[in-house]
Amino acid sequence: MTNSEKSVSYSTNGDGSSSSHQIYNVLLTILEYILIHLKFFYYILEHIFFMIFPREEDVKGEIVLITGAAHGIGKQTALKYASLGATVVCLDINEKLNKETVKEIQSRGGNAHHYVCDVLKRDDIIQVAEKIKNEVGTVSILVNNAGIMPCHSLLQHTDGEIRKMFEINVMAHFWLIQTYLPDMITNNHGHIVALSSCAGLFGLRNLVPYCASKFAVKGLMLSLVEELRHDPRNLNIKFTTIYPYMVDTGLCKRPKIKFPNFMRLVTQEEAAEAIVKAQRRGIEEFAIPNRFLYLHRLSRLFPRRATDVLFDFMEAYVDSDL
Repeated sequence: MTNSEKSVSYSTNGDGSSSSHQIYNVLLTILEYILIHLKFFYYILEHIFFMIFPREEDVKGEIVLITGAAHGIGKQTALKYASLGATVVCLDINEKLNKETVKEIQSRGGNAHHYVCDVLKRDDIIQVAEKIKNEVGTVSILVNNAGIMPCHSLLQHTDGEIRKMFEINVMAHFWLIQTYLPDMITNNHGHIVALSSCAGLFGLRNLVPYCASKFAVKGLMLSLVEELRHDPRNLNIKFTTIYPYMVDTGLCKRPKIKFPNFMRLVTQEEAAEAIVKAQRRGIEEFAIPNRFLYLHRLSRLFPRRATDVLFDFMEAYVDSDL
């Protein structure tokens, strides 16, 4: 074979190899495209199926830690978990009321423990966590519930008031998650529940710093889910963000509701029932009542001034507490 013939032969082989590689890539892309669509519609159908036929995990034997358990939503959530057979760890800065929560649980035959903890202090959270692990066991469900809600215009808020609100409503979530998540990752088992608010979905007057803090909780949880879902060690760790409407806990001192039959205050018991249900069903985002979550998603499709007309008509807000 002459040198020119060899050259032609090599050229033909090279073109053939390149063409085969291109065809392979095209087929691979088509297959990937088909798989993406199959997965996409599978998860939609799965979601619809479990909405119609929900499954609830058994929490019997789980160790549930609840912040702000001395009163309000935290207390009612503690009572609910205890009634389902969970061991409840009640965390609060108010020792007297926190002990009363535990006594009530124990009087009903439940298993509960109380610990004084100032969630403003990261070191306090870590020290108390070590005691809980040694005395009770490894926390498998964390409910970040503690929060405060001063209600007045932004310009009437003091810098200390705003800082404290973010320390309790947001920063405490970071410290508690950093403290309890490592054991969940080690055991590949756990659930973190964060109390945001409908104020974390819609901006409201007289609640600017509060809304900002609850929007921050939403962002924290959504990004944490995204961060952990890429690690196969975390397949059995779940996250739930709760968005309660105005709950009758005393935080909403001067609620203004135009249609009280349609948008009445949620009772503490109803809120606790919904929180536990959402956690047991593994729902990532849940509003109380849940129609407000769908209303939020729908409102994002329209111009702001158009939705303002509807919100002004419904007129539900909190008046200044000053």
